[in-house]
Amino acid sequence: MTDTAFPDDAALAALVERLAAALTARGWLMATAESCTGGWIAKCCTDRAGSSDWFESGVVSYSNRAKQDLLGVSGATLARAGAVSREAALEMAEGVQRRTGTQAAVAVTGIAGPDGGSADKPVGTVWFGWALAGRSAEAERLVFAGDREAVRRQTVAHALQGLLYRLAA
Repeated sequence: MTDTAFPDDAALAALVERLAAALTARGWLMATAESCTGGWIAKCCTDRAGSSDWFESGVVSYSNRAKQDLLGVSGATLARAGAVSREAALEMAEGVQRRTGTQAAVAVTGIAGPDGGSADKPVGTVWFGWALAGRSAEAERLVFAGDREAVRRQTVAHALQGLLYRLAA
């Protein structure tokens, strides 16, 4: 990606370095539950040598069935709120944390485009979920600009930044 407005690979690697230090300092493991990023968050984490010290696993749950089967997302949630929703993001984060036994988890579900958007969920809409041991899970919705690559790249960066922020709190 040549547009410097979006985080490049070096910026993502720098976020991972900070995340690795924060998790290692606590002796914590993390897991990811990814839909619209297709495993990109896990890839960034495991690009770093020694990531097995703090990275447990990642689940790519692109379909609703995978969200249900692999993460325990409720079929009722998917029917009522949809896969791109606060409820789904929270259930994804809590589900991957519970199923992997990790202390920290991040989940992303969204519409990276170029198609699939609607008036209430335009292309670029992403819901994030974070679950940390001893705390209530949190969710956040952002709408990113740009093409599919830009939306996904921004999603990865925000997911990592959000986890860092919550670890520092």
